[in-house]
Amino acid sequence: MSASINRKLRELVERRSATLIPGVANALAARVVEDLGFEAVYLSGAGLSNTFLGLPDLGFVGLPELVQHTAAIRNVVDLPIIVDADTGFGNALNVGHTVRALERAGASAVQLEDQVSPKRCGHFEGKSVIPAGEMVQKVRAAAEARIDPDFLVIARTDARATLGIDAALDRAQAYVEAGADVTFVEAPESLEELMAIPKRVAAPQVVNMVVGGKTPIVELAQLRQARFALVLYANVALQGAVHGMQAALRQLRDEGRLDESGPVAPFRERQRLVGKAEFDALEKRYASREE
Repeated sequence: MSASINRKLRELVERRSATLIPGVANALAARVVEDLGFEAVYLSGAGLSNTFLGLPDLGFVGLPELVQHTAAIRNVVDLPIIVDADTGFGNALNVGHTVRALERAGASAVQLEDQVSPKRCGHFEGKSVIPAGEMVQKVRAAAEARIDPDFLVIARTDARATLGIDAALDRAQAYVEAGADVTFVEAPESLEELMAIPKRVAAPQVVNMVVGGKTPIVELAQLRQARFALVLYANVALQGAVHGMQAALRQLRDEGRLDESGPVAPFRERQRLVGKAEFDALEKRYASREE
């Protein structure tokens, strides 16, 4: 089953038709993504750090937590899962271990970036990048470590912030030559820079639409025309959830009570999303019967 799911993601990438990929921070959000008909899901390192630890995206999440959350998401959805593995948790040897662990946990792709560790959110100030040659070896290790040839290696560069867009594009091309299936130039700061990416790098591209970030938000039709492969909205679900929690809790604080007429999902909807009826059926099936 995992091989067919991985193949589906590869086919989506090869179409280069700007497939929308929402980011999630947990298995419940992944269920919502699947329920709404999206074709793949992205496990966001920033989202995981924010929700699991209550901390900013500054490299606090480790590989064991990432594997745990990947496995939890795989357990409840049949979508391809792209996993944000930050810098790969070390050198090229560590990257190989990271890829193997995440593939076994159910990932369909791993995203690796060329920042110095500990990394920073791609839309924060103060980023720095490792030498391109070091990242090339990490990409090579990732490509050689995978078991399924349809498991994708996505190589991200954050060099735009410190070295400029031309250097970032050169790095992306070098990562393709090292074995990356897809590249991801993070945080271009203008429409002109953004649209130059798929023209300058032959491999399929990820574009990251960060609501409130450095990159301009572009219409999907325009990104499709430019032949981006994947359009990532990594933390829309998280930002929407924070907004919803604040609205519901503010009303509870101010009014002292809250029912289903408030800004909450109904109780039945919550149970539907987590498959409560399926467990009820299993409980009946396996209930002991007195002879």
